[in-house]
Order: sequence, then C-alpha cells, then structure tokens
Amino acid sequence: MTDTIFAVSSGAVPSAIAVLRVSGPGAFAAVARLAGTLPPPRHAGLRAIRGADGALIDRAVVLTFSGPASVTGEDIAEIHLHGGRAVVAAVSGALRDMTGLRDAEPGEFTRRALEAGRIDLTEAEGLADLLAAETEGQRRAAMRAADGTLRRRIEAWSARAVALSALVEAAIDHDDEDDVGDAAALLARVARDADDLAREIAMLLDQPPVERLRDGIRVVLAGPPNSGKSTLLNAMVGRDAAIVSPIAGTTRDRIEAPVVRGGIAWLFTDTAGLAVETDDVIEAVGIARAQASIAEADILLWLGDAAPPRADALAVHARVDVAGREITPEGRIAASGVRPGGEAALWTALEHRAATLLPTADVPALNARQRELCRGAASNLRDAAEASDPLLVAEDLRSARRAFDRLTGRADTEAVLDALFAGFCIGK
Repeated sequence: MTDTIFAVSSGAVPSAIAVLRVSGPGAFAAVARLAGTLPPPRHAGLRAIRGADGALIDRAVVLTFSGPASVTGEDIAEIHLHGGRAVVAAVSGALRDMTGLRDAEPGEFTRRALEAGRIDLTEAEGLADLLAAETEGQRRAAMRAADGTLRRRIEAWSARAVALSALVEAAIDHDDEDDVGDAAALLARVARDADDLAREIAMLLDQPPVERLRDGIRVVLAGPPNSGKSTLLNAMVGRDAAIVSPIAGTTRDRIEAPVVRGGIAWLFTDTAGLAVETDDVIEAVGIARAQASIAEADILLWLGDAAPPRADALAVHARVDVAGREITPEGRIAASGVRPGGEAALWTALEHRAATLLPTADVPALNARQRELCRGAASNLRDAAEASDPLLVAEDLRSARRAFDRLTGRADTEAVLDALFAGFCIGK
C-alpha cells in the first residue's frame, strides 16, 4: 500500500498562513483524527485542530479533494493553519505519530501526480522551471510547459507515428500475399508522411533552447586594452562590477555580471584587452580566456576600432564622451559608460538581437533532455523515410515512438525522475 505523505506546501514558516497538505489512502482518516468531522469534498470548513491528548492546537480551515480527481490522483486533505512555527510543528508531529504517515520527500507530490497520469514529464519539468523562474520570460515559458503545450504536440506526433506503423504492418501483410503494388504504395505513403513529421520536429529543434531564458543571454565585451569595456559594462549592469583604470591591462580575467531588464536575463562578461603581443604570462592567460569568451558569446560587443573578429558582432563606438571620438563611424553603435543614458542605443540593439535568440511565445521551448530525444526521433523518422525494407521501416518507427514515450515520461528511467524531483521543494 502507498504511504500517506504530508508536508507544508505554502513555503517557509513563519508566515500568515501555512497550508499543510496530506496525500494518500489514509489522508482523510488522519485529518479527521485531528479535526473531527470533515467538510464535503471541495468545500472549506472551519475546524478545531486537536492533538492526541485532545488539547487544542489551532483553529484552521480544512479542505478535502477526493481521488482520482485531485492533483496527485489520491485523496488529499489540506489544513490551512496559522503559520507560526510552533503550530506547524505541533500538527506535523501529530501526523508523524500516526501509523502509515510520513514526511514527504522533495517533489513527491508532483511525482505522484506524474505516476497517476495527472501530468506528464514535460509538465513536471515546466513546473520545476516555474518554481525557479526569476524573469517574466522564464515564467511564460514555464507556464506553457506546465499547461501541457508541449505534451499535446508530442501526443499528436506519437499518434501520427502509430498510424504510420499501422500502415507498415498493412504493407507487410500485402507483401506476404504477393500484392506488391499495394505494399509499395503503402510504403511510399509512409516514407512521405515520416519525412513530413521529421521536418516538423526539426522546425521545433531550430527554435532557441529554453536554457537561454534561465541562464541568460551571454553578452561579451571585447576589444583592445583601454577601449572602455569595463566602464561600459558597469553602466550596462548599473553597478561597479569591474575595476576601471586608465592603466592598460587592468582587467586580467573574465568578469561576469548578471542583470535582468525587460523580463530578460542577461549575463555580461568583461574580458582582458586583446593586446597584439605580450611578455606577461598572466596577461597572456587573460587574452586566451577572452578569445574563448568571444567564441562562446551569444552576442559579442566589439569595442575596437578595427574590424570585429566575428561577423555577427555588434560594433560599438565607445567613449563618445572623449575628445576626438564625438563622431560615430557608419555601421557602429555610439555608447558612453560615463554620460547618463549613454548606453541607451546599445540596449536597443541588444533587445532587438535578443528577439532572435529567445524562444517565442507561440512555440514550446525545449530543454536539453527534450532536444536530445526530439533529435533522435527525427533521425529515426528520416531513416524510416529512406528505408526500403518494411521490417526496417517498422523498427525505425518503433524507435521514434519510444523517444516520444520517453519525452512524456511514459517510458523513462528512475534516474531521470529522481534527478528531476530532487530539485523540487518538499511541499511540491
């Protein structure tokens, strides 16, 4: 029999209200021992909460939700207590003393919802992202996943793959009956439709990954020594993240500074000046790291007057507040880290570029696990489209369907689930 679990699901105490959630076959009986009679399902009722000795612990609102029409698919009872530490500890202790009840593990409520089929793995991943969301962009993407947007798309793909598998089986049957013409026509249809499905998956894979919303757009400032990189970085992030000095080579290593602006997470990196040559071993290491950062940047801000090292770089004409640099060359963005608002034009250019780097609101954003499985499914479907042996086509389609099942969690390893739910809070 499944254990009955309990935990505070409303956040850390002390707080105004603490919601203590109990889920499992013994949930109603356990809460009834504390509260006496229970209100009807999905109706709130004020009850006196008493310990095993009959002493009053608190007066609380009690709610019940009958399974399987509950968030976990099990009977759930909630006790809305006053959020003092002593109150919560006393009620938790009373539940802990009951036979068959135990404290919930991190993410266990959500895991039970997954196992009961109330949500799938993509929705659970979306919920995890929602709990960790710090920007508006992260919240929107997480809500799309948690609401089942990706699940519905995968289910549609899976249904199409199942239909194609049925056609292959029919082709095999016709082949056994020496009806070669019908078998060839069926296989041609499978090849066409499998290729169409592979292309559709590839279009989703072409979209920016969801990790960019969480980790931030990596913006690297690079250029020769004394080109104004550190001053401009401080202005962009609104604080003194980097040391500014007229001495060439002040910045010897990468300096990273995160900032959130317009609902987007950014990670700015100041780098060592790219000297033509140096005898300083430490400076040489800094230059090597700067070159690595340039290669890894989502957006490169090039502050040198020479041509940028990357064709997609934003060429910046920095230090426009310095005498002799008032005129901005064509094709460059004027910027000043000293003048108030001197970075406004640069922010406009960055936000315009960000629109091409971040997931759009109308398309599901895939994480690394989902991308790998989608890439595998698309490859299986392309193989099915190119294969001439119906038995090989059938096996390729089965592999694609297995990838879809792993995407939704219908077929996956315990290790994947353990890693996901370990990051949840106790009450989720």
